[in-house]
Amino acid sequence: MITKRFFIQLAVLALVATMSACRHTSDEAVQLHRFEKVLFDTPVEQLQGKLLSVGSEYGTELLNIRPENPEYMQMLAGFVQDPTMREVYRLVDSVFGDMQEESVALGKALAKAQELSPTLRYDKVFTFISGMFDYDMRVGCNSHELVISLDQYVLPYTQKFNYFNSPLFLVQQSRPQYLVADCMEAIGRQHIAIPQEGEMTLLDYMVAEGKAIYFAQQTLPDTPDSILMRYSKVQMEWMKKNESNVWSYLLQNKVLYDIDYMRFHNLIDDAPKTNAFRDSSPRTPYYIGWKIVSQYVSNTGASIDELFEETDSQKILSQSNYRPK
Repeated sequence: MITKRFFIQLAVLALVATMSACRHTSDEAVQLHRFEKVLFDTPVEQLQGKLLSVGSEYGTELLNIRPENPEYMQMLAGFVQDPTMREVYRLVDSVFGDMQEESVALGKALAKAQELSPTLRYDKVFTFISGMFDYDMRVGCNSHELVISLDQYVLPYTQKFNYFNSPLFLVQQSRPQYLVADCMEAIGRQHIAIPQEGEMTLLDYMVAEGKAIYFAQQTLPDTPDSILMRYSKVQMEWMKKNESNVWSYLLQNKVLYDIDYMRFHNLIDDAPKTNAFRDSSPRTPYYIGWKIVSQYVSNTGASIDELFEETDSQKILSQSNYRPK
């Protein structure tokens, strides 16, 4: 399965609460238990007792909570008492408030996901502060749980202490409006099957990412394409205008079926632009992968489960009849 593993360091403890396990409805907000509040609002001398008292609620593979371990608790105490981390906590709290808007949007999206496939049921959503910058790990996911690193979504507001020291282009892509779409794409990636034999081609990467974006689009039908792609308005306009040029480049340079990741990684890595094109949008092949997947589903009527289970990227391309204008 395609998944972005979510490693949580001993010093970067997230406390997590479960949300209601009942089936979501489209009018129902997700109950987000924000354990960064519990972590930073609990006096440090009471923290071990607090963790022990609620330990049964946090038994998830996404976290590594060990209040019975003295070294662990010592590192945790240092984390919550660190002045920078406390400032980050105040910033996260001020940016996200009660997260009512996010909980409603995520609740509706999770309801749509379950409508698409009963197996896509997510009963637990956790939020925390990681205290480290890892852009690929904004959202962690397993088969039924999500964990969201909220401090990854306040980078544009962190200049005064700059503890992330992150590139400007990633700062611009680390805003609260991307949070819900990132959650749904993470769920999609968790359930996408990949070929079991051989190395992945660029087309395999394109189609896999296209599936994740397509899934997010289906669960967030009112979300702008620019949010799904994490593009600015200018980048979105460039991509739509140059879609055929990007496709021609991939074909003419014979990289579509290349298995040498070093030859094509700069086309799909997070970056200010796609290096092959001047003043371009980033990750341009992923946009094309999304269009291929969309046309494949439109032509074949494949369900989400069938789409996720299909590992033959060439079949998806062929049956999509993809022809950019």
